[in-house]
This record gives sequence, C-alpha cells and structure tokens, in this order.
Amino acid sequence: MDWTPYLLPAQPFAHGAPLALATLRAAPEDFQVEERLGFLPSGEGEHLFLLIRKRGQNTAWVASQLARAAGVREDAVSYAGLKDRRAVTTQWFSIHIPDRRPPDLASVWNDDIELLEQTWNNRKLRRGAHQGNAFVITLRDVEGDREWLEERLRLIAALGVPNYIGPQRFGHDNANLVAGEALLRGPARRRLNNREGLMLSAVRSAFFNRVLGERVAQGHWNACLPGDVLMLDGRGSFFRPEAGDAALAERLARLELHPTGPLFGKGLPAVSDVVLALEQEVAAGTDGLVDAMARFGLDAQRRALRLGVGELGWSWLAPDVLSLRFALASGAFATSALRELTTLRDGNAEALPVE
Repeated sequence: MDWTPYLLPAQPFAHGAPLALATLRAAPEDFQVEERLGFLPSGEGEHLFLLIRKRGQNTAWVASQLARAAGVREDAVSYAGLKDRRAVTTQWFSIHIPDRRPPDLASVWNDDIELLEQTWNNRKLRRGAHQGNAFVITLRDVEGDREWLEERLRLIAALGVPNYIGPQRFGHDNANLVAGEALLRGPARRRLNNREGLMLSAVRSAFFNRVLGERVAQGHWNACLPGDVLMLDGRGSFFRPEAGDAALAERLARLELHPTGPLFGKGLPAVSDVVLALEQEVAAGTDGLVDAMARFGLDAQRRALRLGVGELGWSWLAPDVLSLRFALASGAFATSALRELTTLRDGNAEALPVE
C-alpha cells in the first residue's frame, strides 16, 4: 500500500509550520538523554541493575555485549526503553543472575560505554517501566528570528505538542513499516520474535499518527470530543469522562489529561460516537491491515494524542546555537517537540526531513 499519507512528514503541525532551520546532531553530545527510572532499586534480589552512560551506541547492541560478557542468554538482559544511537544517553540495564555472583563485565567498558552505578533489584527491568527521559539538545546553525523561536517555545510549554510517534520506530527508509505490512499479509501467527514485534509496532504507529494527524487538521487533538476516552498525563490507563464534569476543560488546559488515539488490535473499541467514526474511517483505508493485526493477536491499546513538554528551558550558547532542556514521559519522542519548533538538518547528512 502507499504509505506516504501515513508518514510523519505528511502530518500537519499543531502550531503552524516552523519558521526556523537548524542542525541537529552535529556531534553525539548535541543530543543527551538521561533516563528517569521513577523508582529506586531495592538493593536485594537476583537482578543486577546497571546504570550505563553510552556514546554513539545502540541500546540493543550494548545489551548483547552485556549478555556475552556475563555468559547469559540475551533474553536475560533487560532495559526499559530504546535510546537514540547518535547521542550520549544514560540508562539502566538489568541482568538476571540467580546465584547473585556479579559477573566480570570489564570487557564491555570503554570510552563510549561507561558504568556509573550498579545495585540489585527483586524484579527485572521491563520495557516501559521508566518514568520518562530528560533531554539536553543543542541546535546549531540556527536560522530564524530569535523572538519567534522563543515565542514558539513558550507556546509549546503551555499547550504541548501532538504526540506523534517518531521516525525511529519505522526504521531506516521505513524498512520496519514495509516488513510489517508483508508480515501481516501472510499467515496469522500468535508467536512473534522481537524483530517481528517491532515490524507490527511500526504499522500500528503509522496508523496512530494518521488518526492524530486527522485530529490535528480538524483542530481537536487537544480537546475532548463526544465518545473520547482520556488518559492521565504520564500514565498508560484511560477512562471515560463523566458527562457534565465541570472540571474537565480546566484539567485538559493544565495538561493533566489528554485525549487518546488507537493502537489498533483485537478487542472492542474503547471509544464511541464521533471519535469511533473517525477511527473507523482510518481503519477502513488500511486495506485490511487493521483486521490482520487483530488476527495476529495484538491487543488494542490507547496512546495519548497530546504530549506535554515538561521543564522546558533554553539558552543561547552563541547567536546561532540554541540549547534546549526538557523532560518527556516514557514512550514519547523528542522529535515530536522539535518538529513544532524548527525544520531540521541532520549533522551527518545534507538534509533531514522534518520528522
């Protein structure tokens, strides 16, 4: 099928197209991410927790190196979330060690992979278990009016941005998306490996972005429509609001609550009325792929349509160098915030599409 309408460059902006241009990732240090776990490891148990700072390294690859050095299967090593490779990132890993004998991991550490802390915990680190991530991002070669940029930043802080799923999910040249379609057009299977799970996640993400894009275009991506279900900021569960709730509009305005969009799968729709009609319209245009996801056993889920950009601050390091600091909930993409601010050049390529 033609994926062009589902890709991020085709989706509308909430606050208007950006009037600035900047270079992202001229060096890994220009994109710094610190994982916020949201809980303290117990110090007990058979899961070794490692806080690691890595530079220019893929999360899954580091996990494989930990498994090799520890002499365990790769599925004995866990992490809460994938982090950008072209960055300096700090995140937790866990290794299941039933006998609690700390392995010799000296072969893993180098100038680009550094151990900061280690402790024990009663449970493994599960995907999505972290509270969120803090970012320090440096934009270079900034072209645009400074007053406009700072006004747009204030708008983003006050109103949030559409919670689009970033291009990392779709793979290089959208390879995950194409492979996911091919998988869904084959025989249905309930047991999938990690790679196949990523493929189907890419397809679901593209459909979510399309629903969100429709609501942005219609001007109600941040409002509660008839039939909506809402999600507390930073939480995964959702609820149906009570009719006539006088505090609802105020809580939406404070970014405490967000309307949600679908991650399609099996199960009865959570929404109704005009929201259900919109989501069914998108599903009907997927040439049967939404139905196939249900046959593959994916449970229907919901994701917030709006992303609050917390703790947003900025400073000018030079007339054309802008440093940004902000925090996002787990599962959110920094590119969703940057997309509303500036068109991006890639520091390692001639041009980067706005994603």
